[in-house]
Amino acid sequence: MKRLIAATALMAMSLGAFAAQAADKVTLQLKWVTQAQFAGYYVAKAKGFYDKAGLDVTINPGGPDIAPEQVIAGGGADVIVDWMAAALASREKGVPLVNIAQPFKHSGLMLTCRKETGIKAPADFPGKTLGVWFFGNEYPFLAWMAKLGIPTTGGPKGVTVLKQGFNVDPLLQKQADCISTMTYNEYWQVIEAGVKPEDLVVFKYETEGVSMLEDGLYTLDDKLKDPKFVATMAKFVKASMEGWEYARAHPEEAVKIVLDNDATGAQTEGHQTTMMAEVNKLTEGSTGVLDPKDYERTVKTLLSGGSDPVITKEPVGAWTHAVTDKM
Repeated sequence: MKRLIAATALMAMSLGAFAAQAADKVTLQLKWVTQAQFAGYYVAKAKGFYDKAGLDVTINPGGPDIAPEQVIAGGGADVIVDWMAAALASREKGVPLVNIAQPFKHSGLMLTCRKETGIKAPADFPGKTLGVWFFGNEYPFLAWMAKLGIPTTGGPKGVTVLKQGFNVDPLLQKQADCISTMTYNEYWQVIEAGVKPEDLVVFKYETEGVSMLEDGLYTLDDKLKDPKFVATMAKFVKASMEGWEYARAHPEEAVKIVLDNDATGAQTEGHQTTMMAEVNKLTEGSTGVLDPKDYERTVKTLLSGGSDPVITKEPVGAWTHAVTDKM
């Protein structure tokens, strides 16, 4: 009897070990540091949604020196979070990124200006200094200026571009008349620094006709030739969207999960709570399935850059429903 019990226990342990080994490993590379912008993924991991789907997911935070496109091209990730403008620009340069899902339905990108500069409308930009993020984040801005017909080479008829770090100092220190901000992050950093909303003028890209898709999920097209990988990605996207749904329903818990995963300890509960509320507005209404019309709008905007467009030709094969069709 003792031998039977021991054998049964050993078999159970072996089966448990096999089940653990059978989980499909997925490495996700984020576009930026751990924060509520990526809450859905951290929630999906913390609440066991990935485990339930048979996935062993590793979430790698990004940072100022990390380009998700380079990470996945080098084999450091299976899937990345990226803005479509950056992904399509990288695709044209030889990194065959494919959008497999679109958790963010709306854009959060803005240009935030000090009212005292006299800027009331985009027509007032010429002659001003505008802070712009680079490393792939500059493409929406360049497309917008091209649409407005405003040169980015300075002078009274153009704008002077200040390469903006990932902070709001240029606005606070009056080094720039306007800076790049997100609805869920930098704008609130300006407010938290003591600037009153009534002292600011905000231009949302989405309402200026240059809205582009942000925070989509991308992988390499060669990987999508493997049916097993497609099935794994389908489980990953489905579980991730469950994470986003949970974050919208339980924002306070989602914030705590994000803070628990912040190895740097740099994030604050107050700021992350505000960020979570704003990010939830951007994911609301998304099933994870890319709307082709949103894709086409983004491509059209990127192609409209006059003599120096962000991309020079219509992309082919840059998105697929193969993954979300299997959810």
